Amino acid sequence: MGHFRQLFDPTTSAYTYLLADLEAREAVVIDGASRQAATVLAWLDELDLALRYVTLTHFHAGERDETADLRRRSGAAVAAAATTGLPWLDVGLRHGDTLVFGNQVAHVLGTPGHTRGCLSFLWQDRVFTGDALLIGSCGRTDLPGGDAGTLYDSVVRRLFLLPGETLVYPGHDHRGRTVSTIAEEREHNACFAGRSRDEFITLMSAPALRHAAAAPPDQRARSPS
Repeated sequence: MGHFRQLFDPTTSAYTYLLADLEAREAVVIDGASRQAATVLAWLDELDLALRYVTLTHFHAGERDETADLRRRSGAAVAAAATTGLPWLDVGLRHGDTLVFGNQVAHVLGTPGHTRGCLSFLWQDRVFTGDALLIGSCGRTDLPGGDAGTLYDSVVRRLFLLPGETLVYPGHDHRGRTVSTIAEEREHNACFAGRSRDEFITLMSAPALRHAAAAPPDQRARSPS
């Protein structure tokens, strides 16, 4: 039986996700930060689960590796894109790979553009998109390894090809929104809906807009309609 939990960090507006097979008693955590380690470990104890993998949708060079604490305390393997250069990387992932935990399977989708090694994870009827696709927005592309054209291709030519009813669970949200759908984002996402690839690249190069995904709503510039 598949089991799912979502955990929000109000300090960073970041989400951590737990996916589990309750019969096999195995689990995967997506974007497990050290600030959430105690809660994740409590969940594992509550449900009597062994943590197989701590996965990352992306990693920025120079960032503190916040998976190390959970890795040490749970014994799980850290799984992320092979290109991240993550100090504690145990399993290097590429597009088309799978993560198996019990009888459950999470499919790895390569969705670079926010960073070179961005991944999304498709599990059952939902996709965990990290910062590639946010609710109504997307991740910035001006940091090292970012590329607007690549992000457009990842979202429009990969994620948007998933069934419309697929649930979208992002890596961050500054407005308290917890879930969207592929159909909703195809039709209404302010960064992608109605925009060509060139128009998206122009949008993301505008200084007032390219940081939109990282800013709280009261600091976020309005995208052109």
